[in-house]
Amino acid sequence: MSPHASRVFDGHATEYDGLRRRLVPPFDAFYGTAVAALDLLPSPPARVLDLGAGTGLLTRMVAAAHPGAELTLLDGSPAMLDQARAALGDGPTYVEADLTDPLPPGPWSAVVSALAIHHLSDDDKRALFSRVHAALGPGGVFVNAEQVQAPTPALQQVYVDRHRSQARAAGATADEWGAAVERMRVDRCATVEDQLSWLRAAGFADADCLFKDHRFAVLVAVRGA
Repeated sequence: MSPHASRVFDGHATEYDGLRRRLVPPFDAFYGTAVAALDLLPSPPARVLDLGAGTGLLTRMVAAAHPGAELTLLDGSPAMLDQARAALGDGPTYVEADLTDPLPPGPWSAVVSALAIHHLSDDDKRALFSRVHAALGPGGVFVNAEQVQAPTPALQQVYVDRHRSQARAAGATADEWGAAVERMRVDRCATVEDQLSWLRAAGFADADCLFKDHRFAVLVAVRGA
């Protein structure tokens, strides 16, 4: 996450988890697919790094599924990491850093991320994918539960309209949706096709989209053995 995006999200740290369920209409399938993707590993993950971890929402789900994993949360927002620490305690490691910074030393069994990498420029996304590949151990898995761009302007409008209508149906108020639109002004989303191409160019042996509901997608890449 860029420094500007981190400041934007700092002010929403205490309410972020409740908002996320209302503003991510396919919440259960979206996050469930991300956690289930760790089953692609040959054995339960020993070390998991969560990039742009925020309040630790995805990390908590990973911890519930894999209680033996050593967890590290990286985020550029101190307020978000404070919320994560309040929920997860002192067992995990917390790293305040931006997604353009060097990654904590690997090797990692898995690197995961949810709704964070789309704040980077396309060049920074490609650079991050290469750093993730280098940081994973053989057979390691990268899971990116992400907000994506449609392949055409007409479909992008469909994505936006569907997101708005489903978020309101899920209970998001007009003010919450308006604030979400303001936060999304810092987004730099990329298409699924582009991101899969960048993952393969970064060296991942296998890359695929395991879940997609309009602008919400779960991208998975496996480092070769």
